Amino acid sequence: MVASSLVGCSFLLTACAGTLRMSWPALSPFNWFGSSLSVSEQGIGKINKQTDMSQSAIEKGLEGKYHLRSGMEMQDGKLVSVIQGMEEGQVKLEFHGLVNGKVNRIDVLDDEVKTVWGTKIGTPFSNLYNQAFGKCQRSHELTVSSPTVICTSPQSQHVSYVFTGAWEGPEGLMPSDDVLKGWKVSRIIWKA
Repeated sequence: MVASSLVGCSFLLTACAGTLRMSWPALSPFNWFGSSLSVSEQGIGKINKQTDMSQSAIEKGLEGKYHLRSGMEMQDGKLVSVIQGMEEGQVKLEFHGLVNGKVNRIDVLDDEVKTVWGTKIGTPFSNLYNQAFGKCQRSHELTVSSPTVICTSPQSQHVSYVFTGAWEGPEGLMPSDDVLKGWKVSRIIWKA
């Protein structure tokens, strides 16, 4: 009687285990609200310098979080592929790399995406730096209407922060630290 009960219980457990299609990692509280992307020294999420510069590879790395569109542009005489991650009609991420090459630059404009160190769009300059000297420079490469300063992240040479703010000084000069302390991160850039 005991043996047949044990056999019956084991069949019942086996049958239940076979029909359950839930994975144990899915039960983790960290996965209840979806996984969020973060920028690190390696790249963003699963996208890094080994990722093919193709829409399918980037879509896979982003796990379908954004609608993607792609195009091309010339940079320093080379044809570069640009893939943009869109959400509600706004550009949230930009991926750059040589055509048929690998991803070598990622621009983050999504205020939902943080670095692994906690920096995000809107973080004030004063939260990250005491002074700009040796870490920051004026940037003219970005086509934005307000003055911009780009600073290397204190944690990684691969990550930079673009700060924008109001300044009435000469175009070629760097704003003072007192002016910069109120500026905020407007873009996070990762480069391979």
